[in-house]
Amino acid sequence: MVTETKQRIALIVGVGLIGGSIGQRLRAEGWRVLGRDRSDACLVRAIELGAIDGIADEGFVEGVDLTFVATPVGSIADEVATALQDTDGLVTDVGSVKTPLLSLMSDSRFIGGHPMAGSEQEGVEGSRPDLFEGRTWVLTPLGTTNDDALAFLRGVVSGFGAEVVSLLPAQHDSMVAIVSHVPHLTAASLMGLADERSSEHRALMRLAAGGFRDMTRIAASHPGIWPDICNENRDAIVEELDRLVSTLTSVRSIVATGDRNALVTVLERARTARLALPARFAQAGDLAELRIPVADQKGALAGITMIATELDVSIADIEIAHSVEGDEGVVILLVESANGPLLRDGLTARGYKAALRSLDGSEDR
Repeated sequence: MVTETKQRIALIVGVGLIGGSIGQRLRAEGWRVLGRDRSDACLVRAIELGAIDGIADEGFVEGVDLTFVATPVGSIADEVATALQDTDGLVTDVGSVKTPLLSLMSDSRFIGGHPMAGSEQEGVEGSRPDLFEGRTWVLTPLGTTNDDALAFLRGVVSGFGAEVVSLLPAQHDSMVAIVSHVPHLTAASLMGLADERSSEHRALMRLAAGGFRDMTRIAASHPGIWPDICNENRDAIVEELDRLVSTLTSVRSIVATGDRNALVTVLERARTARLALPARFAQAGDLAELRIPVADQKGALAGITMIATELDVSIADIEIAHSVEGDEGVVILLVESANGPLLRDGLTARGYKAALRSLDGSEDR
């Protein structure tokens, strides 16, 4: 007798660019996807585009395994609280600021998340199922996070083609200010400067070659989301803007004084750093397996994944083998073979007993 597998159900709250892209990808992988949004027209269009299967009524939604809250940053906290009340499943979000959600993270069913992906296109019309391919997706588990819930969510997100990293909420907000929020404000400022000068020099915009277009591309994204982001992550953004202003002031001084050697040093450092940006993950044949015995309790997996992030070691897959007897389990990680010893030694230095082997079992290290 063949037992039918229950179809998993997801709820998308906020069916825009990110929410719609998540919905399309989940549906492609066999999930049933329901949607909620303030705009009825958006929900109707989401159904037409294949982003959701149907509309979730207000109130309790039975059988939901996973909810993605994909609303603007300013309303995420309220929507997460509602999702925890209206469903029995796991809840995550996609917002770019995490510390305002710390109090909600005390609920083991909520794990903060943030896909580092976007598009100049707006709304559900711009959604597509491959939006997260090759992108980084940050999760922010805490010591209270359930290991099985974290492993499940990582598996879902990895299935989108994203590389998953774990950070503490405050670390995330500081880092994202550097790599996302300040670059957007810088691009907007540079674009505004060029627009002002174009009134004086009509041919200016025709001279906007590839470099200028690449630097200002993100200024074309929807401006409506940024007031909330800047408000929620104000301290980190202001701190990094101050550093940027200081750096630009230093470069200005170098240019003004004609210090060629100092200028070359600045440019060489920038070039080296740019070329060293991490590439996408290795091929499956280049992976090794790490087995780490852990106490079968909340937070064990979160601690391990954060060590991997700290050491800049990408994790391809995670499995948790729970002990039938006793209170121990085993966390099984797939990592790039070249970085396996680094993570093993890093875990060992922190008191873990990690065993590393190649996938074919031909080598134990």
